[in-house]
Amino acid sequence: MQNDKIVVGLDIGTTKICALVGRKNEYGKLEILGLGKAVSEGVVRGMVSNIDKTVDAIKKAIRQAEEQSGIDIKVVNVGIAGQHIKSLQHNGSITRTSVDSEITVEDVNRLTNDMYRLVTPPGSEIIHVMPQDYKVDYEDGIMDPVGMSGVRLEGNFHIITAQSNAINNINKCVTRAGLEIDQLILEPLASCMSVLSDEEREAGVALIDIGGGTTDLAIFKDNIIRHTAVLPFGGNIITSDIKQGCMVMQNQAEQLKVRFGKAIADEASENEIVSIPGLRDRTPKEISLKNLAFIIEARMEEIVELVYSEIVRSGYANQLAAGIVVTGGGAQLQNLVQLVEYLTGLDARIGYPNEHLGKSKIDSVKSPMYATTVGLVLTGYQAIDERVNRYTEMTNPETKAVNEAKPAQNKASGGSDFFKKIFERTKGMLIDDFDDKQQNY
Repeated sequence: MQNDKIVVGLDIGTTKICALVGRKNEYGKLEILGLGKAVSEGVVRGMVSNIDKTVDAIKKAIRQAEEQSGIDIKVVNVGIAGQHIKSLQHNGSITRTSVDSEITVEDVNRLTNDMYRLVTPPGSEIIHVMPQDYKVDYEDGIMDPVGMSGVRLEGNFHIITAQSNAINNINKCVTRAGLEIDQLILEPLASCMSVLSDEEREAGVALIDIGGGTTDLAIFKDNIIRHTAVLPFGGNIITSDIKQGCMVMQNQAEQLKVRFGKAIADEASENEIVSIPGLRDRTPKEISLKNLAFIIEARMEEIVELVYSEIVRSGYANQLAAGIVVTGGGAQLQNLVQLVEYLTGLDARIGYPNEHLGKSKIDSVKSPMYATTVGLVLTGYQAIDERVNRYTEMTNPETKAVNEAKPAQNKASGGSDFFKKIFERTKGMLIDDFDDKQQNY
């Protein structure tokens, strides 16, 4: 069934809107069937600012993906980002009626559902509830309580909220484009799916996704998401600095950044000059690559320092054995890894979304700028928390039939959808249709 399932990821970004069609091959790797891309003119810092322009761009990207893949796209996984994204830690508990029976998936699911009913600030709603660890009868530090005996079950959760208006605008754009949203996913969580290895998540790692309008942060430790943040700075602000500092046009500034930009000014030659065509009847403008690098370095230092201060604030700065992984379009800047290592003191690498990719005709998706889009496709096949995948497998009808022949193991298989809600936008309503959603288009 997984090999027949086709998933479409739709990344509504500040600089581009990208649609990616993928399916799992016989080896369990993701095969890319189609890619569509359009310039995003209606999104500012991750938030929709012009409905009509965004709808047109979505339609264009979807049309390209359909032509390339030969698939009629109806349902998509959509990413959400922006400065309005907030996160908090919260503890919850339930008291079980049966003392003798073991804790089941339904019990853990009930505790998770309760978190979606938390009162949030006006104008915001919960989009993800990420379990950290559990307590069973006041015994703490339990990662997986299913199968244990106990009366009181407590959980520590990482809760992510988003602005209701931002969610409604994304829904409106996707619906007007003739599509249906299957899952609404925080973009840094999607990026984690495509660029991080299991070893990095276990050891402790910080993912920095530098997009056009925002820079996203996600911290993993012991295979569990520990902290998330979205900062309102990205590659576009560097382009704006170049435009003002070098007194060139916006598109010229972008080309200067992409083709000649360096994150460390000392790496640029003082003697190299780039000639930029002048405006009508004006002489060409000469730009020093050394000065260009100074402009870029100043802004990149600010962005990296802001991200690092967020890492310190999370309390995990000294627990990141795997260091930092930088991805997104901004990760393509030359010498960026050296700058990140110098400012943070942590090991760093560029994250390419090829961790789960198989052989594909479209090699361009292996660029860091497609990390989020590839991750959005991957979330159609697996959850970011390995416990979710395990519990889903336990509640799978085929697995359940096998377990019925094993009474000792059958006690641990209860519930229906568990953390399906983690990757779906909900408003405190129970979702029990996981088994019904086998087709994704």
